[in-house]
Amino acid sequence: MISEKVTTVCPYCGVGCGLEVQPPASQGKATNRDSEGTPIWKVMGDRTHPSSLGKVCVKGATVTEAINKNRLKYPLYRETLQQDFRQIDWEEAFNLIVKQIQLVSKTIGVDGICMYGSGQFQTEDYYVAQKLLKGCLGTNNFDANSRLCMSSAVSGYMGSFGADGPPCNYEDLELTDCAFLVGTNTAECHPIVFNRLRAYHKKNRHVKMIVVDPRRTATAEAADLHLAIKPGTDIDLFNGIAYLLLQWGAIDTFFIDECTRDFPAYTQIISHYPPQIVADKCGIEVKDLETAARYWAESEKVLSLWSMGLNQSSEGTAKVRTLINLHLMTATIGKAGCGPFSLTGQPNAMGGREAGGLSHILPGYRSVKNPLHRQELEEIWQLPSGAISANVGKTVWEMIMGLENGDVGLLWIAATNPAVSMPDLERTKQALLKSPFTIYQDAYYPTETAYYAHLVLPATQWSEKAGTMTNSERVVTYSPAFSSSAPSQAKADWEIFAEVGKRLGFEKYFSFKDSAQVYQEFVKTTRDRPCDMSGLSHELLSKYGPIQWPFPLRSDPENRYGRRLYTDLHFHTEDGRAKFAAFHSRGLAEPPNPDYPLVLTVGRLYGHWHTMTRTGRIDKIVKMHPEPFLEIHPKDARKYQLEDGELVRVVSVRGEAKFKVKITSAIAPSTVFAPMHWGFLWAENAEANSLTHPHSCPISKQPELKACAVNLIKVNQIPTEIKQETKGKGELTIIN
Repeated sequence: MISEKVTTVCPYCGVGCGLEVQPPASQGKATNRDSEGTPIWKVMGDRTHPSSLGKVCVKGATVTEAINKNRLKYPLYRETLQQDFRQIDWEEAFNLIVKQIQLVSKTIGVDGICMYGSGQFQTEDYYVAQKLLKGCLGTNNFDANSRLCMSSAVSGYMGSFGADGPPCNYEDLELTDCAFLVGTNTAECHPIVFNRLRAYHKKNRHVKMIVVDPRRTATAEAADLHLAIKPGTDIDLFNGIAYLLLQWGAIDTFFIDECTRDFPAYTQIISHYPPQIVADKCGIEVKDLETAARYWAESEKVLSLWSMGLNQSSEGTAKVRTLINLHLMTATIGKAGCGPFSLTGQPNAMGGREAGGLSHILPGYRSVKNPLHRQELEEIWQLPSGAISANVGKTVWEMIMGLENGDVGLLWIAATNPAVSMPDLERTKQALLKSPFTIYQDAYYPTETAYYAHLVLPATQWSEKAGTMTNSERVVTYSPAFSSSAPSQAKADWEIFAEVGKRLGFEKYFSFKDSAQVYQEFVKTTRDRPCDMSGLSHELLSKYGPIQWPFPLRSDPENRYGRRLYTDLHFHTEDGRAKFAAFHSRGLAEPPNPDYPLVLTVGRLYGHWHTMTRTGRIDKIVKMHPEPFLEIHPKDARKYQLEDGELVRVVSVRGEAKFKVKITSAIAPSTVFAPMHWGFLWAENAEANSLTHPHSCPISKQPELKACAVNLIKVNQIPTEIKQETKGKGELTIIN
């Protein structure tokens, strides 16, 4: 354990806030302790971190309070899900994994092996997993929860610019003339980003803030203009704004002619989106549409910010690219204060994208489908020609379907909790019950997914292992190991993957002595790529602090922040031009109907994080958000004769859940909202994703988690106590 303060990065959202962590007081001195009596490290914001400037939200401030709670201490195994777990040692665990991989390879083939990872991995974890599956085993069946989070942003950037990567900086929050926030409740989900923007907005009266959201969130409360559009009408809105910009001549024809292509096809599309038609489709006033377009037209620098509200859609890529079109029309890209800025959900989803952590990509922003990219990586990894498969791997939903039809013989889940976060949750659970062999690797125990595992592996977490994370603005921060709280048998995720690789006969590919060597090899894969980080190392990051990429070899570490992409207006496409995308709006994959007349949208709350694996164990946050709820407009509450605080059944074609009613005019009529955090360990029958569907964007394969059709049924009596469901799957202690 380090005995003096350390600087690190917050392991929650993609803002990537810098933290300064002070060790507990020495023995015998007064110190803050958790409920189990363990001394707690004190956390404050790191004022030297360029992304957060010393600010920290409640999640970051309390993160150390859960480090020692309910830890997974040793490997557990059971042959069937009906049995209790028994404790085993690592030798037996590794033998089981190797035996199962070899069995599946011989019977189903290597494409029967799947791994589902997480944006909570460090980059080193991501990278070793790619080398094991995509390199040595020859299957691209690695996907991550970024598929549910950011894959539409990835596809949007690649389609418009020829490569992934947000082009902006957080500095742009304080340089823009107009901030256009759509599909993001930034105040609650990315609070430090919002605090920077809000402070600047308050001080500068000329700066406009537009918020597009069916809910009047804390973000919308701060806006100059709130557009409460109907769910699924984002493309209508963007095309409607484009119609007015074109009609008013508020476009940059020189930039369009010299730096873009396919504009004529786009103008044909937007001609079908005059103001009245768009206003009617979106459920807004024409004057508000015109105000939004005028704010954009009159601003020299426009910064758009988005997150799950665009990405989690059956037309997610189309939404992202249609928003980017507005920047291309007005040349608001490649300069300070403007650009299309995707706010990443997971703490290291960006690092995962860099390391190839989705089933269609490879390290260094390479594509599985590109033979040159495969060859480059085979040469770096010193693999035989053709070792990397040309077939795109299974997305996580395709893995679930593979369990249903017998195409998947081994599912390895690490650092994520799909038994709560996946869409169509009851179908997901039934598929997990059919899995011949599921490995579950996590720091905490129990979690909902542990109920469906045959082998459970204890992993170290943030503070206990050294590695890097990249945030939404491409800033890489080194996260040192400073706490000795990890159970003695817990291992870093990358170490587990590497050991399995060695035991499968690939020892020469996994001879890393520590995570610094892993990172050293990883950055070589980014050399001369759009995400070039070849000049980075653990040593450099430890010495100089966070560094933003691109950062090629021999870059000056004194000049480590403030990099924007496309400042030369040259893009990563074949001809160097950005591409307009012409999309009509298709609307929701599952629109409301007479049997299910309402649209349910789901999302996060300020204090909780994803499926509560960590935050559910922090007393302050649990008191802040003690139970799930359903927001409903007073008009709809009257229709269903619902009272505030009453329990209601929410039903869809796929399942149902129960929530306490929260009547509020902050949500649009005919739309209801529920938080997605609670699984069956934390509340009774309150899993929002039991209602959602798996229909996904055809390009990004990201499910439309943000909208499904539901109905409401009154429940006359509210239970006085919550009983947890154990599902008969062995010795799992329930956390209340």
